[in-house]
Amino acid sequence: MATYKKRGYKPKTKAEKEEQLEDGSATAEVFNTLDEGASKTEAWVEKNQKYILIVVGAIAVCVLGYLGYQQFVQNPKSAEAMNEMYRAQSYFEQAVAAEESDSLYNLALNGGAGKYGFLDIIDNYGSTPAGNLANYYAGMAYLNTNNYQAAIDYLDAFKSDDDMLAPLAKGAIGDAFIQLGQNDEALSYYKEAANMRDNEVTTPRFLLKAGVTALNLGKTGEAVGYFETITEEYSDAIEAADAKVYLGKAQAMQ
Repeated sequence: MATYKKRGYKPKTKAEKEEQLEDGSATAEVFNTLDEGASKTEAWVEKNQKYILIVVGAIAVCVLGYLGYQQFVQNPKSAEAMNEMYRAQSYFEQAVAAEESDSLYNLALNGGAGKYGFLDIIDNYGSTPAGNLANYYAGMAYLNTNNYQAAIDYLDAFKSDDDMLAPLAKGAIGDAFIQLGQNDEALSYYKEAANMRDNEVTTPRFLLKAGVTALNLGKTGEAVGYFETITEEYSDAIEAADAKVYLGKAQAMQ
């Protein structure tokens, strides 16, 4: 076992001198190994310096290109898209309030007075937030003009984390499937819409639709669960009164 020796200690015996020589040799060997490793690394770097610089340069170009794209292309394009969509949104809002609304929805979709409609916004600015939002508007416009498959396609393309728009889009797909007579698909989307967010507006709304659809599909027990959830957890929602009526009907059918 090695013993601790003070700094400056001089070996007195032959054994100690041999030990000191061995320690010195081992230390020298370690440093020689490190030196050899460093030399090999330096040689490798020197040999491959051209390729290293190319890789580093490529990474730098990608990063700078991305930052430049965001600042000088994407951000201005997003602002331009929002400005272009103003007239289409105006037509859509007029259509919602009007009794004869098909022509206004068509203007919202296809544009008018030399301005873009939602379809143009999607085609020209699809990668921007405005382009994404245009998918929602286009889907709702198609839903309200009875073009249900187109409504499904555009609403499905819309992506959002918004507490209202996300479940509204998902539930509207359910509405389109109902109109197409595909109740099983509609029920799936209503359930997804109800579970996406927990609030007093969209949750009871789509729970009620899920309950009615389940009842029509003969899934009475499932329907009872939806109606009970509304009456117990969302008693202040406007859907609560209808849910209570449907609950009584569903329980009588069990």
